[in-house]
Amino acid sequence: MTTAQEAPLIWRVDRGVGVLTLNRPARLNAFDAAMAAAWTDACRILVADPDVRAIVLRGEGRAFCAGGDLAALGAAGPADIEALAGVINEGITTLVTSTVPVIAAAHGTTAGGGLGILLASDYAVVGADSRIGCLYADMGLTPDLSVTASLARAVGERRALQLVLTSTLLTAEEAVAWGLVAEVAPPEAVGARAEQVARAIADGAADAYGQAKRLVRSQPGRTFQDQLAEEARTIAAASATPDAQARMQAFLQRSTR
Repeated sequence: MTTAQEAPLIWRVDRGVGVLTLNRPARLNAFDAAMAAAWTDACRILVADPDVRAIVLRGEGRAFCAGGDLAALGAAGPADIEALAGVINEGITTLVTSTVPVIAAAHGTTAGGGLGILLASDYAVVGADSRIGCLYADMGLTPDLSVTASLARAVGERRALQLVLTSTLLTAEEAVAWGLVAEVAPPEAVGARAEQVARAIADGAADAYGQAKRLVRSQPGRTFQDQLAEEARTIAAASATPDAQARMQAFLQRSTR
């Protein structure tokens, strides 16, 4: 196992699973400049590591992420805020465009830009007591950190507008019903369940999972015909790998018994 630790963010790699922990619990894991830089560096390192086959995003303390640190934003000028968002966006882009499946362990509150961090995951586990929303307009701010780029794809345009135009905080059950998250776990078990999902991916056909993620995430950049061609190219390449050959043979043996 390898580890690296640097407040305000902690990350580690254990048997193919990278775990990235937002570590500003006193500020509900809200981003300031130091955490933004550490976030993007950790995302790049984990995605570039050939041994990392799945990544878990989690937060320390009683919340997953409250977005940007209002105390830091209040003392910053527009140029500084734009630059800060740009740094965090680099980390989000690194995760979303990678072939590494990302699982979020989003316990407690997820709000503002924290919703964008949640949307950077491909599978999200939340606590039974979790609350999820935007809350930007309450502070006279507009959505950032990929919220307008990803939210409508996740829940549909009308529901996305309900979140960005109101102070609605979804319950865990509502978030599942909307398709925003995958499942609900007891609050104390969110992290363990997310790591269990990540472990199943890392120990399974991780390359195929990663390519499936890439196909879904990158689809908006292609026409329908181009997407079909990319699917055909990808499955052909996957079928030639030793892992796929072994798994297909094992499946055939089981099905003929």
